Amino acid sequence: MSAGQRANETPLGYEFLEGILQNPTNQIILDRFSVFGIEDWWLTAGCLAQTIWNIKANRAPESDIADYDLFYFDPDTTWHSEDRVIVQGAELFSDVAAAVEIRNQARVPIWYPEKFGVPYSAVSAASDGIDRFAYQTSAIGVRKDADKDGIDAYRIYAPFGLSAVMEGRVIPNTVLPVKTVYEAKVARWQTIWPDLMISPWPEENGLGQDD
Repeated sequence: MSAGQRANETPLGYEFLEGILQNPTNQIILDRFSVFGIEDWWLTAGCLAQTIWNIKANRAPESDIADYDLFYFDPDTTWHSEDRVIVQGAELFSDVAAAVEIRNQARVPIWYPEKFGVPYSAVSAASDGIDRFAYQTSAIGVRKDADKDGIDAYRIYAPFGLSAVMEGRVIPNTVLPVKTVYEAKVARWQTIWPDLMISPWPEENGLGQDD
């Protein structure tokens, strides 16, 4: 399990955390899931990056964020085990207007190849799913320690750093051949955040799909 880093251990960490916590939905999810009882978990992906982009564009922090992704790791890969967590999470966030998507990363290798035609190697931590995002820019996770207060209660997992998200630069992650998904997603992003600077997917990498 990756422990992540404190804000003071991560370049731009304080600015990033102060930004994403301006989105009240991020704050609610981090507060509540920190005491949910799962050790290895991260709030991740677009809900973090898009909060930053909204702030930079002088928009409401929560504007146009479709959903909030919670990754966790449990070696029990049965469907029933994951479904139990999803149901409990739905109750935990029943008063949150936005969709909160909770997924056990240990299960992704089971369904991913059949669904998308792309191999997906074994997972041993929730952070493995973040490492395989199609975008370096949003490959970021945040979680909160239940027994701490203030900014130091939070940990950041950012394998590609935070400079790209803070500067509005979208950079592909070619660890999986997911060019089509990358291009479709960044096209949507550009319609909402037109000031984003988009790097193209390298042509020598494949055309697979992502979730």
